[in-house]
Amino acid sequence: MLFSPYIVGADISRFQEYESYGTRIFDTDGTEKDIFALLRDHGFNAVRLKTFLSPKAAFGYAAAGCGQDSEAFGDKEHVVAYAQKVKKAGFTFLLDIHYSDVWADPDTQIIPERWRGVQNSDAMADSVYNYTYDLMAALKQVNALPDMVQVGNEITNGMLRDLPTNSTNCWGDNVQLAPNSVNGVMNKQQNPNGIANTAKYLAAGSRAVKAFETSSHKIKTVFHIESPQNATTVNWWMSSIIKTEKVSPDVMAFSAYTAYQHGTPDTWKTLMSSLASSYPNLEFLIAEYNGGTAKNFYGFDGSRARTHQIMEQVPRGLGAFFWEPASYGEWGSALLDWDGNTLKANPKAFDEYKVLF
Repeated sequence: MLFSPYIVGADISRFQEYESYGTRIFDTDGTEKDIFALLRDHGFNAVRLKTFLSPKAAFGYAAAGCGQDSEAFGDKEHVVAYAQKVKKAGFTFLLDIHYSDVWADPDTQIIPERWRGVQNSDAMADSVYNYTYDLMAALKQVNALPDMVQVGNEITNGMLRDLPTNSTNCWGDNVQLAPNSVNGVMNKQQNPNGIANTAKYLAAGSRAVKAFETSSHKIKTVFHIESPQNATTVNWWMSSIIKTEKVSPDVMAFSAYTAYQHGTPDTWKTLMSSLASSYPNLEFLIAEYNGGTAKNFYGFDGSRARTHQIMEQVPRGLGAFFWEPASYGEWGSALLDWDGNTLKANPKAFDEYKVLF
């Protein structure tokens, strides 16, 4: 039986944008609700929001020509505004900082425009600290401090690593490595320079987050990678950052998508249970999952509920966040379906979660 501190979460970062379009949301029984009421009524208790530095800058996800020219959702101002709704609704709040103007993932970690003139890793670490501190201060000012903060997003291959080229598109494809003096590239063949840089940036971001802890409000730092099917890669990454560089989060998190060949809930359980023995001070989280096995597809085989069940069985497992419940894609299908500018909760999708309660 799940208990209240356990996280049944969803990344609803795009719902602020949907609200601006006047999108109406209806529950499985046809009742109109906002996304917070709908999720809460189905047992969800946590929300994840992603944020970027300057998404309308050149090569940002909302740059001119990238389909979101009118408003740059995901910047500090928008996230601070939406975070207030998250807190007012009583949800646990995970803030996902990309440290880029565009989506950061294992293939692309583009240094944001405002930091591309930085010449060395110490100055870059200062930039990370100052930006993170400023973001946290803005959230504190409106009583919306997060409960957990991801310092980076899917940083399996490092962070603050790439620079755009003339061929770089709205999704961050076609980039080049930044100079060795600043890039945080990580791979098993890389000299220790890139690993040390990433560790330095993680430490700087973590210090900024912890500056806002109080005796009554603890804030957990989260490091987030993917490839949970590959124990060798995960162990190498964690050993490099945590054991060698001595930079540790409170929570180790993973993207876990079966459709991306990341394995299945039971393989994730095996991995994290093993890690829990090696890292007795860490907690564990699935920061993103869907359960789908192919593009736009979920077989309703129980794997979404199973993802939560295995996290309850992992020592110090915190729970999991469903990624973007109104979005279909390569990762699988959604929890809510579009009908014009209306979102309708899929009864079959939400019924699966009943087994958890």
